Amino acid sequence: MASALKRMAAALNRHRWLLMRRTLQILIVLAFIVDIPELGRIAHGNLSSSLWFWNVPLTDPFVLLQSLLAGAPLAKTALIGAAIVAGFYAFFGGRIYCSWVCPINMLTDAALWLRQKLNIKGNLTLSRELRSVLLVMALVLSVITGTLAWEIINPITLLQRELMWTSSAGLTFLAALFLFDFLVSRRGWCGHLCPVGAFYKYLGHYGRLRVTALKSDACAGCSDCIKVCPEPHVLAPVVAQKALAVTDSDCTRCGACLDKCSSGALSMKLDFGGKSAFRGIPIVKS
Repeated sequence: MASALKRMAAALNRHRWLLMRRTLQILIVLAFIVDIPELGRIAHGNLSSSLWFWNVPLTDPFVLLQSLLAGAPLAKTALIGAAIVAGFYAFFGGRIYCSWVCPINMLTDAALWLRQKLNIKGNLTLSRELRSVLLVMALVLSVITGTLAWEIINPITLLQRELMWTSSAGLTFLAALFLFDFLVSRRGWCGHLCPVGAFYKYLGHYGRLRVTALKSDACAGCSDCIKVCPEPHVLAPVVAQKALAVTDSDCTRCGACLDKCSSGALSMKLDFGGKSAFRGIPIVKS
């Protein structure tokens, strides 16, 4: 019994970052759809615009920007909500949204898991810059059409609608997205196409929460962290010992590299040291 518990604890420790992410993502989804006895729902609305704990407004700054460009009047609560969200991601690092909040991440990760289990090798190579192109297109279309252009087909919004009301159109789009990642392009959506990810990449360019090497010679050189990273190019300088921390804003701070690192060479910390040595506030070691 004791050995079984130890094995279970070891397994949980090897996947602690994944478990933390999934727990948070599921809790966020449930906050919008589950009524707590005597309290009701913790969150009202959706991830585009919501009210949390009955008093705290949160607005996706990308949605607010589309509204501004479309010429829609902006409510004070929306501006406050966007300022809160933008400030949080700008400080910690924008693409935290992609791995810790966005529910589509669970869908695309499932497609990747199944792809690996079935050993599907075919892969359509896409440029990461495509998501930036789609970001610009969404903003331009908002100006031209006077609508929130991206929100019409935003899979994040569609998934929340599916969970709450269900609609065949939304389900079809989500199924197509899953099959695209599963059969056509590895991490195609989140890694190459999603304009929301591009927006948060730019917003969080100077984010201070970073994956950092604990010591310059701690890395065993196995490159296992790069193999599991959704944006493997961001870790290459650290593994090659050409950098002390991941500074590329493509990093989603998902912690997959920390789960995989067997040598304990990596940590996640608030880094205020810029390009200098290992200064900062440790969050969790690998």
